[in-house]
Amino acid sequence: MKILSSLCRIIKQWPKTLIRWKTTKDYKSPAAVFDCGPNLEDRALCAVDPCDASKCYAEPRVVIIGAGMAGLSAAARLSQRGINNIVVLEAYERPGGRIHSCWLGDIVAELGSHWKPDNTYTHPIYTMSATEDPPRPGVPGAEHPRGLFNRIVTGKMPFPPTISAYHKFRQIEQEAAQIYCLGGNKQAGSLINFMSLRIQQELHEYPDDQQHDAARIMFGLSHMLSARCGDDTAMLCADHIGCFMNMPGGEVRVPLGLVGILAPLLRQIPEGAIRYCKPVNCIYWGTSQKEGYRATVCTTDGDEFPADYVIITVSLGVLCANAVKLFCPALPASKIDAMRCLGFGYCNKIYMEYCRPFWFWHKGNLNFKFSCNELCDRSDWTRGLTSIEVVPNSKHCMCAWVVGQEAMLMEGLCDKDIAEGLTEILRVSTGNDSIPYPMTILRSHWTSDPFFCGAYSYDYYGSDGQAQRCLACPLPGPSEPIPPILLFAGEATVPGHYATVSGARLSGVREAERIVHLTVRYKGPPLPAAAEKKKEKKKKVQKAQ
Repeated sequence: MKILSSLCRIIKQWPKTLIRWKTTKDYKSPAAVFDCGPNLEDRALCAVDPCDASKCYAEPRVVIIGAGMAGLSAAARLSQRGINNIVVLEAYERPGGRIHSCWLGDIVAELGSHWKPDNTYTHPIYTMSATEDPPRPGVPGAEHPRGLFNRIVTGKMPFPPTISAYHKFRQIEQEAAQIYCLGGNKQAGSLINFMSLRIQQELHEYPDDQQHDAARIMFGLSHMLSARCGDDTAMLCADHIGCFMNMPGGEVRVPLGLVGILAPLLRQIPEGAIRYCKPVNCIYWGTSQKEGYRATVCTTDGDEFPADYVIITVSLGVLCANAVKLFCPALPASKIDAMRCLGFGYCNKIYMEYCRPFWFWHKGNLNFKFSCNELCDRSDWTRGLTSIEVVPNSKHCMCAWVVGQEAMLMEGLCDKDIAEGLTEILRVSTGNDSIPYPMTILRSHWTSDPFFCGAYSYDYYGSDGQAQRCLACPLPGPSEPIPPILLFAGEATVPGHYATVSGARLSGVREAERIVHLTVRYKGPPLPAAAEKKKEKKKKVQKAQ
């Protein structure tokens, strides 16, 4: 009986006798295998086979460029797997990258990535927040309100045609997704032409007195597709709607702003691993490596960070703008071609806070979806507006979306000009000349920001995901004899989930796992070429003796 109880106690403690990497900063010494044995004080996870609990390997040195969702996910995953010899270099004084939540009035204004209105228990972003200790589950989304859309003149559209037109458009969207799926039929023409034709066909089913309202809703929603890429709708490839996959579990809303999902990641990263205000100047790798290191990352303030692996999570806009000067040697032609196949759109949001709202929030949200022909005659930045809507669950704030070149133009104007332009649009659209000017304006500047150079990526040429896969391929590639040095992550490197926070998280975890597998394969950090030659020469001398 005592033997049985002892055996049970050993089995219970087995998951706790985990394997540990050996932390070392001596890059010139060969990676050795060490006998760790059980250590209940240090229960770090490890990627080595759990059946071999008596060995661990030296940790590789990993430098991660960017503390956005991809960079933080990679750092957290490496730490979770027992690799803590990491440094995260962030150009700004805050983490999150394109996740930027700010308080404004009675809302959290998402200047960058935004939440979605539903909750789910299988979505990776939701589960990451909900599985905290104590748990922080999501909150219910706003109910689907009546009177979603407004006419050009004062008053809301009738309820039945509004809802039917909305659902008709969603059906057309699903039809387009089935036709233009990855590897699907390309004979139906361009996406915008297909959807315009189907909308016109559906409009014939409406009575004459409802056709105008239904057309405005459906064409306005089709114009909103430009916000998905941050560019003109005509620039979208036909495959775009079909190759964009929904994350399992649907959509998710995060309470207290999307910045809240960074907390569980930051808690997993070793203290002091993130270095803020550290813009990267150059990455020396390959033939330009310094003695004893596989790569060296240099920042603009003159600091140097040696590395065995470098995970690059900068945006596609920054990568395209700095591909020549950021890498030494330069990136190969395959990477440049992949970047050219992907677009990087311009999209900004403008939040307006009113002291006393001019709408009745209890009767439904005020929601304008502008079609292309409604604003085509305008010559200023307001031509790029796609929608103006009341922020859900707010009684004082509205949000406007502006895309394309007009989004870039908007960033160069003062708040007074922005407020006048939006107020003019609202007055014309509602027929109400007494609509007040907003009390406060809060807007994003993603295009002019040198550390982002735009909003998010989209598939420009319809590469069926090939461009994203090519961009994600490490350097040197799989066919090269040298282990990878440069690893690429970010939303633009994930087919089907690009332009999403979930895609960025998946890419960071993917590259972290790649490093873990390489560490297991090479039993520690891969040795630099010079050190490897010395090791081989030493072996030959020992054999000769």
